[in-house]
Amino acid sequence: MRKQAGLSLKVAAVFLVILLGLPLANALLPDLMSKQILGFPFSWLFLGVLFFPITWFLSAYYVKRTEEIEAEQTKEGMPE
Repeated sequence: MRKQAGLSLKVAAVFLVILLGLPLANALLPDLMSKQILGFPFSWLFLGVLFFPITWFLSAYYVKRTEEIEAEQTKEGMPE
């Protein structure tokens, strides 16, 4: 359970850095964040297009890694 709790905290930390980093980047790097890419400011492109695949990737990584941890624990607990 400690491995899963640690994994949860790591994934949550990455998500929060991304989520809270966007407003911070807008405040600290307004020139970069307002650059036009495909007709949209970078901050809007990130928020509207890139944010969801990143969230899906984090979710898929969490589920896959959790299943691996559970499989390891099951293997360790089974009598030979």
